[in-house]
Amino acid sequence: MKVLFVCLGNICRSPSAEGVFSQRLAQRPHMHVAVDSAGTAGYHIGKAPDARSVAAARKRGIDISGLRARQVTAEDFHRFDLILAMDRSNLADLRRLDPGNGAELHLFMEYAPDQPLEVPDPYYGGDQGFEQVLDMLEAASDALLDELQSRC
Repeated sequence: MKVLFVCLGNICRSPSAEGVFSQRLAQRPHMHVAVDSAGTAGYHIGKAPDARSVAAARKRGIDISGLRARQVTAEDFHRFDLILAMDRSNLADLRRLDPGNGAELHLFMEYAPDQPLEVPDPYYGGDQGFEQVLDMLEAASDALLDELQSRC
């Protein structure tokens, strides 16, 4: 299984999702899932995640500082089994880009029904927004891992 997390610029939500999911995945060594993240826009290609995302993740023992932003490519729809958007706008962009090869496209938060359906973009807010995003990503990551494990 290969999972791609997608937000707009790939500097806040999707790299955080990649880091959280990877951390949770490491606690299930019997599962083999490849993980990556990307953005629908090319605003920050090659840049590290936002410093506030890095700091918030680091407080939880997650290091995303080595990740670099990239933009979703047509090839991603062939390489990944599951492409998970952080909000409806990202999902709509992905659907427009999808060549229709069968990759599953969903909102990531569909896996955590007790949470809001969209992960809010913390970029223009304060530090608490980054903590809220991590809380949401942790809940969805655990639920997704449970589902993937049940498929095996």
